[in-house]
Formats: sequence, C-alpha cells, structure tokens
Amino acid sequence: MTDLFEASGIHPPDSPLADRLRPRALEDVVGQDHLLGAGGPIRRMVEGGRLASMILWGPPGTGKTTIARLLARAAGYEYQQISAVFSGVADLKKALDQARVRRAAGQSTLLFVDEIHRFNRAQQDGFLPFVEEGIVTLVGATTENPSFELNGALLSRCQVFVLRRLDEAALDQLLIRAEADADRTLPLEPQAREALIAMADGDGRYLLTLAEALFNLTDGAEVLSVADLGQVLQKRAPAYDKSREEHYNLISALHKSVRGSDPDAALYWLARMLDGGEDPLFLARRIVRMAVEDIGAADPMSLVIANAAKDTYDFLGSPEGELALAQAVVHLAAAPKSVSVYKAYKAAMKTARETGSLMPPENIRNAPTKLMKDLGYGRGYQYDPEAEGGFSGANYWPDGMERRVFYEPTDQGWTAGPRCGGGAAMNNRDRLMGVAILAVLSMGLAGFALILELEGGDGARLGLIAGAPLIAAVLLAVLGGRRR
Repeated sequence: MTDLFEASGIHPPDSPLADRLRPRALEDVVGQDHLLGAGGPIRRMVEGGRLASMILWGPPGTGKTTIARLLARAAGYEYQQISAVFSGVADLKKALDQARVRRAAGQSTLLFVDEIHRFNRAQQDGFLPFVEEGIVTLVGATTENPSFELNGALLSRCQVFVLRRLDEAALDQLLIRAEADADRTLPLEPQAREALIAMADGDGRYLLTLAEALFNLTDGAEVLSVADLGQVLQKRAPAYDKSREEHYNLISALHKSVRGSDPDAALYWLARMLDGGEDPLFLARRIVRMAVEDIGAADPMSLVIANAAKDTYDFLGSPEGELALAQAVVHLAAAPKSVSVYKAYKAAMKTARETGSLMPPENIRNAPTKLMKDLGYGRGYQYDPEAEGGFSGANYWPDGMERRVFYEPTDQGWTAGPRCGGGAAMNNRDRLMGVAILAVLSMGLAGFALILELEGGDGARLGLIAGAPLIAAVLLAVLGGRRR
C-alpha cells in the first residue's frame, strides 16, 4: 500500500537522499540494462502490457524494490508490498484476499515480497494457487540463491532475473544525480571520488548514503583527499556470508585457482575470505585437502607443508598464523599437479565394493596358530626385502581375481622417473645430473680460457673467463625451465 507522499510522487523533506533519488521511470534505473534496456526481458514484458511472476535476485542496493514499484506503475497494476521479515501468515492472507477483491473488480495486483527467501517452505507454497489463478503477479526479491532458498514448485511458476552489482559507470551516474539534488559538487579530489565509488562495492544505496554524509559533514570549502576521505567515512564491510552461497563461491574459486597453478589468484581469493571473516581453520582444512587431492604424489611435501600451516595457525593464531596459510597456498599453486593417487583410490574403492567377499591368497594370510599354518596360511610367502633386487614378484591379489591397475603415475614432479615412464617433467635425479654437468662445463670453459690467456691471449680471452660461469647459469636456467 502507498501513503499520500508516495502516491503523489513527493518525498518528505527529511527523507534520506537514497529515497529522494529513487527512479521514477524504468529508464532511470542504472546498471541493469541487460534486463531493462532495449530488448531486455523485463522491458519486453512492459511493452507487451503483461507481467509474469518473477524473482529478482541480486546483491543489496541494485534496485530490486525500485524495479518492482516501477513495473507496477508502467503496467497499470496495483502495487502491494509485504516483507518476509515483518509479515506473518495473517499479513500474507490479508494481502492475498485484497488482491482477490481487486481481481473481481478488474484490477490486477503486483504483490512485491521483499526478502522472500525468509518465508519457510509452507509459506512459499501458500503463494502457488494465487499465482496459478492469476490473482496476483508475484515479484519476489532475494539476495540469496533462489535454487537453494525457494521451493522448486514456486520457482517453476516464476522467471528468475539476476540483477548485477553496479559498476563504476553506474555508481558515478548516481553521484552526478546526488550532486544535482544538492546543487553542489562533492568536495573530493578525483582520486578520492574513485575511492568513494570503490567503498560502495557495487551498492548504489550505500553510495548515496556516503554521499549524503559528505554533504552533511563538509561545507564544500575543503577538498578532501583519499586520506581525508578515510578519516571522514568508514569503509563498508565486505559482502560475505560464511554459511551461504558467497562462502561456497569463494572457496571454489580458491581451490580452482590452486588447481590451475595461479598463485596470485589463489592469494586474492584467500585474502577475500579472510577479510570477510572466514574461519581460518576451515581454510586450513581445505588447503590440506588440496594437497592430497590435486597435488598428491607429484609433490608429497605439499601435504607436510599444508599440515604445518594448520599447526602454525593453531600455535600463533591470527593474524600472524594467516601468513602460514598464504605460504601453503602459494606452494600448492606452484607445485606440480597429479590426481593419479586420487583416481587410483576411487577405482580401488569401486572394485572393493564389487569384490568385497574375496579372500587374500593363502601365501599372504596371517598364521599366528599351528592350525592355521597346517591349513597352508602363509605357506610360500616371499620376504621381498631379502629377495634379489628387493622384489619377489609374488601374487598379492585374491584367488580368482585378475590383477588390476589402479595407480598410473604421471610425468609430474616426484612421480616422474624411469619407473613411471619419465616424461616432460624432470625428476630430482635429472636436476642433480644437470647441475653436475653444467658445473663441469663451467670449470672446463674457465680452464680453457685460462690456458689461452697464459699463452699470450688478448682481452677477449679474459672475457671468456668471466663469461663462462654466466653461460653455465643460463644453461641451468633453461634446463630448469623444462619443468614448466
């Protein structure tokens, strides 16, 4: 329902700047051209004169409430608003009954439900018959992922439109409107104006709140720098919820950045989560998982480093212990990757479930009693450490089951080598051999040049003496680069 001020388009003189600058037409909404611009889906609905029920999903301050109100006005619908935070079953029933009366009189109703994800499943189901019969056109607003928070039955009757966080151009346009309303410019240096936009973090309403605070706190005579702006205004807390979609999106980004060997991106997402208030021990557990799942046998030290980072954080706490997490993330991102053990484990588990009743062969069964020895338990067992070459080649698979191959090493890191087939990556033996060869080459070049010099060579030969170690260093760098 609207009051007299809202119905007349007049705002009270003491209303906030964000309320006074609320758009009066869909064309005035900034930052959502993909929905409201020419050819946008919501724009086409308005032009067709028929609105469909929809869910507006987006971060705070992107215009969800404003769009709903303007849609009702543009399509000639009666606008009715309830909040899932403050409204109960009685309020919802009253709103739907009023919509039914209007429909009988030939008037369509747009029912806007703010924070619709706050309604429980049963309350959400209460909308279904009214939406199906066309008694109301439902427009729900939510900051949470609808696929997690809303009933599938309700989602099937609504279109979901994603509102984007406002970019710098859209936010700057809001500042221009604020300056026009105040009839003066913001007392900010160009860099400070950019910093103010960055502080809003895509929230138009918050930006206008900051602008209003600046108008009220300054007389316009002094132009503020970036440092001055930080003293006058408080930076907005990052939009991060440790129990909802943002949490899962960011941890996925961190894990995939490590898996993709991008230490800089991995550090960024780690910093985002820590700055948002994420539990560092949750991050430590995930880092240990990365070491096992994505790096594995290619760099066994990664698991040691990941666990050491967790222990370091337990010992030092915050903020010093967070540096250990950062060190582990960088190491894991830069380490060679191998999922050979991970895949082998899954394949072995699958086979174990399929053949769970097969007994080990008698030669490797435990035989603690005489009866068991008489039955053949342990007979013919070969102790591999005493076998020639330390390998007996005995059968360790169940009777009646053919040998399977689960573990297939890659050519990355520690898994590379003669036993694993070698490959593009160098193993440690290769690297040590390369260092030795280059050391010998360096000494040989230097010795040869010295002999030439002793025999009466010119200055060029002195250059060879000085340049020989440099040549060796370059060759070493080239050889080491083969790992990448």
